[in-house]
Amino acid sequence: MTDISLGTSDAPEIMIRALRYSDPVVRALEDELQQEYIERYGGQDNSPVSPDEFGPPEGLFLVGFVGNEPVATGGFRRHADGVAEIKRMYVAHDHRGGGHARRLLAELETRAAAAGYQRIVLETGDRQPEAITLYASSGYSPADPFGYHAEEELSRFFTKDISLTATA
Repeated sequence: MTDISLGTSDAPEIMIRALRYSDPVVRALEDELQQEYIERYGGQDNSPVSPDEFGPPEGLFLVGFVGNEPVATGGFRRHADGVAEIKRMYVAHDHRGGGHARRLLAELETRAAAAGYQRIVLETGDRQPEAITLYASSGYSPADPFGYHAEEELSRFFTKDISLTATA
C-alpha cells in the first residue's frame, strides 16, 4: 500500500501509512489512547477489538506520521453490509490542533469507500468534546446507539453516508 502525504501551508505535512493493528507503532499509540480514556473516564476502553478486523479487504488501520514520528491513528472495520465502523481515532497530545485528525478521518473515509462501504458509523464519548466537534464538522449526524457501548450514558453515536466519497 502506498503512503499518502497530506498537508497544508499552515500545518505540518502528515504522511499516512497503513499498518497492522498489532504493529509496535500502533500498540504504543494505543497505550497512549488508553491512558487518555483512564484520565477522561476513569478506566480503559474494554470494547472488544481484534487485530484481524482491521485487515483488508474489510478493514484497515492507518497511522499518520510527521517526519518519522507517529502522531495519529485510526482504523475502520466491517460493522454490517455496506457499513464500516471507525475505531481508535487518536492524535498525540503534542500534535493536537494541527488538523491531523481531520486529514486522517478524510483518508479513512476515502479508503472505506474504495473498499465498498457506503456508510460509516462511530462511537465516542461526551468527555471528548473535540472528537464530537470533529465529527459534526465533518458531516457526521447523530445515530442510534450500537455495539458494546450502546447502553452507556456517556457514549455518543454518529453516522455519515460516504457513497459519494468514492466518486469525488
